[in-house]
Amino acid sequence: MDTTENNAPEDRHEQGSDVKRTQSDLIEETIDYSVIPPTLVATNVSNSVFFNENEKLWFEGQFKKFGGPVTFQYFKSFHRVRINYQSGEESLAAKIALHKREICGQEIGVYFIQVQTLSGSSQSLEPPEPDKQFMLSPPASPPVGWAPVREAEPVINYDLLSALTNLSPGESHELHPGDGGKPKIVVHTCENVDQAGPKLKIVHTKRPEV
Repeated sequence: MDTTENNAPEDRHEQGSDVKRTQSDLIEETIDYSVIPPTLVATNVSNSVFFNENEKLWFEGQFKKFGGPVTFQYFKSFHRVRINYQSGEESLAAKIALHKREICGQEIGVYFIQVQTLSGSSQSLEPPEPDKQFMLSPPASPPVGWAPVREAEPVINYDLLSALTNLSPGESHELHPGDGGKPKIVVHTCENVDQAGPKLKIVHTKRPEV
């Protein structure tokens, strides 16, 4: 009886550790490391990492613990360092362990970088597709089925023109009386220029001698 009772806690401890190992194994099996970017960026990096060689080596050593070979790119003006691993498994382990950790006297942030890959055979930057080129009038190379659009005629308000002709020249006509805080609308018509007097003669400037 005594032997059974003494071994019971050890059995439960072993069973608990087996359950923990099984859960961690299941988590690792469900992670697809191929979709995890192998590149990280460390932000808010201390100035000593950029100016002190010993601090720089110690900083790199913290990231080299999770795999290698590892390359580093330093951006002093932005207080950032880019860390390039060989696999997503290494970068994930480094991010989990070092994110929000104090390194060289300053808490850093560690984030993934999604590297953009070029699609196609050309390694140069291509101009955008001219999908709006047909909007030119006329287009340089019209697409199939394109036809010019006939512009509409201008809209003339004949009622407004008729009302203006009925106004007496040189007089003011109140269109809307003001009430309360609203202003009134008054139209001041110009007098007939022909009846005002002789026209002004514009004197031409003499051309200078050559």
